[in-house]
Amino acid sequence: MANDSATIDHRAERGTPTSVGTRPAAEANPAASPWMRRLLVAGIVLAALNLRPAIAGLGPLLEEVRGALRMDGTVAGLLTSAPALCFAVFGSAAPRLARRLGPAAVVLAGMAALTLGLALRPLAGSTGPFLAASVLALAGIAAGNVLMPVIVKRWFPDRIGPMTGLYSMALFLGTAAAAALTVPATRALGGDWRLGLGVWALLAALAVLVWLPVVRGTRARARTAAPAGPRAAADGNRDGGRDAEDRTPGIRITRSATAWALGAFFGLQATAAYTVLGWLPQILRDAGVPASTAGLLLAVTTGLGIPLSFVLPRIAARLGHQGPLATVLAVCGLGAYAGLWFAPAQGAWLWALLLGVSNCAFPLALILIGMRARTGAGVARLSAFAQGTGYLISIPGPLLVGALHQHTGGWHAPLALMAALMAVQLVVGVVAGRDRCIEDGD
Repeated sequence: MANDSATIDHRAERGTPTSVGTRPAAEANPAASPWMRRLLVAGIVLAALNLRPAIAGLGPLLEEVRGALRMDGTVAGLLTSAPALCFAVFGSAAPRLARRLGPAAVVLAGMAALTLGLALRPLAGSTGPFLAASVLALAGIAAGNVLMPVIVKRWFPDRIGPMTGLYSMALFLGTAAAAALTVPATRALGGDWRLGLGVWALLAALAVLVWLPVVRGTRARARTAAPAGPRAAADGNRDGGRDAEDRTPGIRITRSATAWALGAFFGLQATAAYTVLGWLPQILRDAGVPASTAGLLLAVTTGLGIPLSFVLPRIAARLGHQGPLATVLAVCGLGAYAGLWFAPAQGAWLWALLLGVSNCAFPLALILIGMRARTGAGVARLSAFAQGTGYLISIPGPLLVGALHQHTGGWHAPLALMAALMAVQLVVGVVAGRDRCIEDGD
């Protein structure tokens, strides 16, 4: 199988300017020095590690938080649905800020907002300040969600697959670590939930410390490489300057079938993932599986994403059409839902493994965002559109599953809904996987 460099060259021959050779080296890659590239890799990994602990760490302590802040059930429900809404709302602003300030500077600001939100949240004495601090943290995460594919596209154009796999794996690892370690950390710190939640601000602060020299370094390199003149000086204030790619004609992204398919694919995979996270243990427990085993099976489902999310983008980057991958992942999900319908307890371990594979549609969606646009500006717009649309689509799914379960008293109707949505995910995944770019005006 051809290596990543060969894949990039092949795409360049077909008119897809993903190769560094399509622009001057300094302009295409302001972080060309080995030291800066290593620093960027560290920054990407740390940012990805921080994209979910604010959410995953809250669930295990939600009961303690509700009791201490006298939070009613409605507000608690709002808190659990807030991430998707905030990602959609705040993520849409990230491309505009990145055009003005540069993507690295916006990621730095996002990590700073996340650090501040995580540090303030434990200090809240009532529901209002707690929600406000949570929204601040989620706004910072939203910037990272949207701009990570842009960072990879701009500074690692010849390593899109491996770098996407690396930060996808780090994201899964951060999620699993927060879910597994928040309660033990709380106990080790005296049983105070405030300290257990606040400790994650330290990880976010570490990301800030790494992104500070990244922003300084890319701006300094841009000023050195830029030609003299007022416009160049203005551009040099941004990290990496304003690339030639950012001055391309406007993309009518809402008229792109590829963009809509990718947005639907992103939303449906998020719906499936949130539904599994929220309801799989209960489905298994209602089938007679012990609570401890049900929790372990959920850990297997989520943990499987750590190695697979590293491998899958590397495979996807080498394919001309990623539709077959989307099909395999959807078929695994359909198989798991069928198993949960007919023999939930007897084949529980197999269904958990199949769901773990199916949930790797998330890293596939991330690599598709980087591959379905030719330029950094296009990736930024596509990332904001696909993730914004996708997270809005994902909001009602877990709620509908819960409502169907309550209304019918069983899991057949919810599983039928989940299977129907997975079938739609398969179709839009095939469309999103076509070798097309949003600049093609499809």
